[in-house]
Amino acid sequence: MADTQTFTARNRRIEHHDEGFVQSPITRFANAELKAAPAPIPSIPPGPFGDLSRAPVSEIVRIIDRETKGQPNAARRRRSVELIFASLEQMAGTTWQEKWTNSSFDREGAEPVRLLAREGNRNESADLTAGLKMAFILRIIRPSLSGFRANRIVNYADRFREFQADPYLDEFFSAVDRRDFSHNHRYRAKFDVAVALTTQGIALKDLTPPALLHYAMEAKRLGLTYGNKLKNTRFAAHGAWQVLHQMGHFPPGTPPTLRTYVYRGQLTIEQLVDRYPIEHQGVRKLLIEYLTRRRASTDYTTISALSRHLVFTFWAKIEKINPGQQDLVLSPQVYDQWREAIKVWDRDQNRKRIDDSPILLAVRALYLDLHSWAINEPERWAQWVAPCPISTRDLKGFAKRKREINQRMANRVRARQPLLPLLVAHVEGRHDHLSALLQSAQAVQLGEAFVHKGHHYRRTNSSQDQIWAKNGEEPPVRVIDEDGVIHNITSTEETAFWEWAGLEILRHSGIRIEELCELTHLSIRQYQRPNGEVIALLVIAPSKSERERVIPMSADLFHAIAQVIRRLTPAGRPVRLLNRYDHHEKTWSEPMPYLMQRQAGTQRMVIASTTFLHMFARSCKELAETNRVFADTTFTPHDFRRLFATELVNGGLPVHIGAALLGHLDLRTLQGYVAVFAEDVVANYQRFLTHRRSLRPDIEYTEVTPEEWADFEEHFDKRKVELGNCARPYGTPCNHEHACIRCPMLQVNPKMLSRLSEIEKDLLLRRKRAQEEHWLGEIEGIDSTLVFLRSKKAEVARLTKRTTTDLGIPRPRPREI
Repeated sequence: MADTQTFTARNRRIEHHDEGFVQSPITRFANAELKAAPAPIPSIPPGPFGDLSRAPVSEIVRIIDRETKGQPNAARRRRSVELIFASLEQMAGTTWQEKWTNSSFDREGAEPVRLLAREGNRNESADLTAGLKMAFILRIIRPSLSGFRANRIVNYADRFREFQADPYLDEFFSAVDRRDFSHNHRYRAKFDVAVALTTQGIALKDLTPPALLHYAMEAKRLGLTYGNKLKNTRFAAHGAWQVLHQMGHFPPGTPPTLRTYVYRGQLTIEQLVDRYPIEHQGVRKLLIEYLTRRRASTDYTTISALSRHLVFTFWAKIEKINPGQQDLVLSPQVYDQWREAIKVWDRDQNRKRIDDSPILLAVRALYLDLHSWAINEPERWAQWVAPCPISTRDLKGFAKRKREINQRMANRVRARQPLLPLLVAHVEGRHDHLSALLQSAQAVQLGEAFVHKGHHYRRTNSSQDQIWAKNGEEPPVRVIDEDGVIHNITSTEETAFWEWAGLEILRHSGIRIEELCELTHLSIRQYQRPNGEVIALLVIAPSKSERERVIPMSADLFHAIAQVIRRLTPAGRPVRLLNRYDHHEKTWSEPMPYLMQRQAGTQRMVIASTTFLHMFARSCKELAETNRVFADTTFTPHDFRRLFATELVNGGLPVHIGAALLGHLDLRTLQGYVAVFAEDVVANYQRFLTHRRSLRPDIEYTEVTPEEWADFEEHFDKRKVELGNCARPYGTPCNHEHACIRCPMLQVNPKMLSRLSEIEKDLLLRRKRAQEEHWLGEIEGIDSTLVFLRSKKAEVARLTKRTTTDLGIPRPRPREI
């Protein structure tokens, strides 16, 4: 190949560098650079018709005539081959490959060969491209990826397969056709493999994981990933990788997806330290030993941040300030300069660091730990004991800074609380609109016009739509509006749904964004009380920073979860099992039925937490166009948690009662999931919960006393009111003096809609009497109650429109008598 380096940067390639410039990494996945490598060129390159590197044009034409005998356009095919090789004959070199390499058509950023055609001769342009296609297929020329993709070559994969006569390649194409891919994704999988084999000059049996990754990274770097409109932002060959893995083509232990193969996982302590080069090898060894000891009592995210504070923010800066520093004894001048250096961010020297206390505490802990450890192990730690330069005076004001942070957070909540209804209405309204528009568009044929809510639309009927329909696939629903703009309703409705679902679950449960992404089908439980009442529960897995919660689901939360499950289980099939990558811990989970999943190209993936962040930011930007209040305002997922906390102290049950509900009693729900999922999936989820519980203090999981269980049962009885159910958190009293109509916690039973109408009629009679008696205070109170009552009626009307969804929760067996 012209260039075998595997650079795939998010930034565009820089051709000219100043002295001292450091090349940007080709991808944010450093491990991918180490794994990617083009396949070695075999001693006998594959050629379906032998070595044609020096063959005369007449022999090449004869082979093509023989292989395409009976096919139309033979004369033009012959002319196209003669035309491209006549052009190459003018280049320097003794073989066709040398002549191609010495031309200007194989370089990065090359122009297409159609430029060799006479001006205005479109037939000649097409013939040159067709002739080059045959040269690639016959393995006469091995182009670079840039040289190949500079030319618009149509239907290359199928034609390449036809001429190779490789049974193993035929098997791959058949496996792709059997895969549950769309027509476009099947074509891309075949195209990627055909181009990878062509550009690397190998047969399919020689295509290794590093070789396919090299092709994927080169396509990303050059912005040549098939179907990628955003240039260099996406790897190629995702679908091809999955099919080859399923075929057993890759060595045992190879990850099933390219994405899994690229992600590097957790770094060792040595790798964490060596991310930041430091000169003093003794200090490097000290920091490795120190962090290794600390690693045993902390998680990966914490140890990664600690290594950054100690190695980069502390010692690397000390060496820059005072080159040749030999120990941890810092002079006052060096320490003062270091304190000034950490007051600003490294990536933006104009941006001040609001709080440097985490850095100071990490460095101070290093010095103090060395002091204490040297007492028991002087031979190992004593040589590094030094006076700690960070005094208690330097940490003075720590509590004040914490209060300031809390105050900023409180101000942020107060500013966003009145804006939340506007955001909810916008997100819900957009999803409802797109969902209805999608249904209207699906009801008409391709190319037909239709009217939706007074606006005129027409379904597209492009050649691509017709290809999808011809292959028995439902084409994505695209419509043309009254302004002639094309909208992909399938894609936009999908995005609008997940934004709505994420927003509803976050604001009605108060869970973290990481916890949202960790929700699985197994997180939904039900508890059936002795009186037959069924309580829907949502399990939030514990973590090191947050205890386990079991949340009784409100009607709105239950509805959002139900809609997610409905979308994930069409035709009654179970939720698909996926591996989820934890971006904090850098680990992959066992396959589990995650709820926040959607199709992304050839892969089904768990939605990343940053995706929700971008969704909410986009909605705020759209609202800012009509509401200036949103101009400088965005909502983050954690804002919904804070807003939830302002209304509810805690939406979960006590941990030990929740644990009892989840397995310490004869609930039978979890075991019943075996009927829905394989037993090992349920076991994986149970191990996941057990592992997370082991990270929490043992005192949280005490035995439930009879008195506590009685209180738990009684809580749900006390929440029953005339009009329905009170949704107040577990263990909390009524804070609204039982004024249920005005209480936001009231969940009205749809069967009580007639009772609401009776109350409304009574309030109107009372208001009429108050007007006659001039009781102005009474009128004001009644008007306020009427507003709440009518909002409750509207909410009940909305609930009655919701259809029933089977959540897939196993039903408890009837008790034997």
